[in-house]
Amino acid sequence: MSLHYRSVWISDTHLGTKGCKAEQLRDFLDHVDCDTLYLVGDIIDLWKFRNGFYWPTLHSDIVQRIFNKAEQGTRVIYIPGNHDEPFRKHAGMYFNGVDIRLNAVHETRDGRRFLVLHGDEFDNMVCHNKSLAYIGGEAYEILLVINRWYNHIRSLLGYKHWSLSAFLKNKVKNIARFMDNYQHVLGLEAQKKQVDGVICGHIHHADITQMEFGKTYCNCGDWVESCTALVEDDDGRLALIRWREEGQALLDRKKAPAPAYARAA
Repeated sequence: MSLHYRSVWISDTHLGTKGCKAEQLRDFLDHVDCDTLYLVGDIIDLWKFRNGFYWPTLHSDIVQRIFNKAEQGTRVIYIPGNHDEPFRKHAGMYFNGVDIRLNAVHETRDGRRFLVLHGDEFDNMVCHNKSLAYIGGEAYEILLVINRWYNHIRSLLGYKHWSLSAFLKNKVKNIARFMDNYQHVLGLEAQKKQVDGVICGHIHHADITQMEFGKTYCNCGDWVESCTALVEDDDGRLALIRWREEGQALLDRKKAPAPAYARAA
């Protein structure tokens, strides 16, 4: 049993790191089909390869599943981010059925146009101080390790998963201000490109919100903490799926038999 969507966006999977929630991502790919799959950057974390090679079989399984989807007819568009930046030099090429681009414009079923990009281009820290960005990446990795141990203890006590970094993003004023500024700059870019909104990743914070100029901001989140994806249904409606919390319920709803009156109709 699988769920079908017109379009799916995932970003910031960070394959090649211990922080990647690879089991949940593989489960998502096994149970979700779509006409178009967008990989919105930081899919493979090439930054981590500088400190040693980490690539378990599970990560190869995920890459192979993406290639299999492309072979079976799914249109797969890969937009590299800052952690997989070397792939940007291959923009315009196809690899195993995957279309590599710097960005894309997606038109929903209801006619809205969205600029799709990773989003690091609008993060001043990444653009103008890469050494600081690397340090920030290492600090984030340490935070994830601490959070994994903390959640292991919580699970033993019967509590649900809790994200420390998500808590900090919501509570620390400077981080919250950065995210607001990030959305504002992307709203200006949407206005400049004359599109209806922007779909991005990069900041690991899944969100759908209305911006100034009537533009829609969509961030598909990440697969190191939130395990989220952005989806478009057959009517053009956009929604976020939090796979760890909602995946099984969505599948159960799909498997549930239709009411008798509906079957009779």
